[in-house]
Amino acid sequence: MGSSSSSLNNVPDGQQLMQETGFSAAHLLRLYERFKFLDKDNRGHLRSEDFEAVPELSENPIGDRIVGAFFLPGQETVDFSSFVRVLAHFRPTEKNRTRAGAQPEPANSRNRKLKFAFRLYDRDRDGKISRTELLQVLREMLGMQVTEEQLQSIADRAIQEADLDKDDAISFDEFRKSLEKVNIDHKMSIRFLE
Repeated sequence: MGSSSSSLNNVPDGQQLMQETGFSAAHLLRLYERFKFLDKDNRGHLRSEDFEAVPELSENPIGDRIVGAFFLPGQETVDFSSFVRVLAHFRPTEKNRTRAGAQPEPANSRNRKLKFAFRLYDRDRDGKISRTELLQVLREMLGMQVTEEQLQSIADRAIQEADLDKDDAISFDEFRKSLEKVNIDHKMSIRFLE
């Protein structure tokens, strides 16, 4: 483990990122290697097209949305620190970890993972998933496997079941409540860290 810690000196903001994200030194070293692999031109940042080298994203029907989550609105590149902060959402939750008073909620908490997932649907960032936004995701995920009529039926039913305030959209609180029984840790994990 000592060599892991000493090698961490080569990772930009390594110690700070360990504290902030909960990743171990070994995980940060692997993430840095992965980042450098994706940064083929050695620019020190990634563009959205650099993520095309990740098969799990290029084969994922909503891969573009996931890649988009790495970038702030109007931002065209992502540096290593930002890359790691986004990936922290996909770190398994630590069951025995407790937060001290003013510590921020960790990125891998159930709530933060759900907020991340919610943003993948809420494309216009208005705090609600509209029927149109839900249909867009369903089309991307299911494509030609189902008819347009079936897609619309699925969207209508999802909104009907989750929309507690009957405003024809799903708020974050409604989204969270509808996923109470879903193992979000299992759904949002990084395989290359295992």
